[in-house]
Amino acid sequence: MNRRRLGKSGLEVAALGLGCMGMSEFYGPGDDAESIATVHAALDAGVDFLDTADIYGPFKNEELVGRAIKGRREQVVLATKFGIVRGPNPADRSVNGRPEYVRSSCDASLKRLGVSHVDLYYQHRVDPNTPIEETVGAMAELVQAGKVRFLGLSEAGPDTLRRAAQVHPIAALQTEYSLWSRDPEDSILASCRELGIGFVAYSPLGRGFLSGQLRRFDDLAPDDFRRHSPRFQGANFQKNLDLVEGIRNMATAKGCTPSQLALAWVSAQGQDVVPLFGTKRRRYLAENLGTEAVALSAEELRRIDELFPPGAASGERYGEVGMRFVQA
Repeated sequence: MNRRRLGKSGLEVAALGLGCMGMSEFYGPGDDAESIATVHAALDAGVDFLDTADIYGPFKNEELVGRAIKGRREQVVLATKFGIVRGPNPADRSVNGRPEYVRSSCDASLKRLGVSHVDLYYQHRVDPNTPIEETVGAMAELVQAGKVRFLGLSEAGPDTLRRAAQVHPIAALQTEYSLWSRDPEDSILASCRELGIGFVAYSPLGRGFLSGQLRRFDDLAPDDFRRHSPRFQGANFQKNLDLVEGIRNMATAKGCTPSQLALAWVSAQGQDVVPLFGTKRRRYLAENLGTEAVALSAEELRRIDELFPPGAASGERYGEVGMRFVQA
């Protein structure tokens, strides 16, 4: 597995990261044994960059990852997140970046993960009611205490990044980025490069849509959160399916899968970009790791831009509430 450095932080990770969210929630029923086997297979293949968060489960995913890495901690670049708070109703969400919450969240995550420190600690969403300087200041204290090695933000906008970086170096920004979510190209990628911040692209396969395996809305499990995503609903589903068909045809001609082509495109956007694919099954892990063998020429990249230009996807990437907290 090739490796990449996250900005100027000095933190090196595998060129592809494994997102563990779907192992515990959101994408239909899970299988803990298969999920743990998938994590082990990823580590065996050199994928040392594992991503989780306290909200996933909630809390269950950190516990699962903790079990999976027990006895193998030294092989892992471990990332987790804090900041999204869920209410009694699963649909309720709020954001908390207050210093006391930062400290208590970190201690709770360390306990669930069964580790003494995490390598990368993200603020999951920016709290509009707490100055970013206060949140990052509390996160910096965690670094000084040895509980965290590097700091990150998720879905933060350029101004927030600049203010945060004045308090403490930010190693990575994690934001959605794929062929159907190209918003970071407007200003965020440039801001990261200006500030020396690495870019971690979550949902590089468009929540599985770019894999070409979803053909009907009813292919989604009853408890799959994508049923509530605008891009998977109504006429948007078919419009987006038509876009993916071009990627499917190009992948077939190239001798790779649509997932591999979509991941290779994200990887080709810069050596400071690390795609974070999510899977809970070993067979999809193996497919995604095959991306390492897919090289895209300048002409192929141009062709992909023609097939899937910026803004081509139909529908917002989150519902109204979710969109309030992105690129803040």
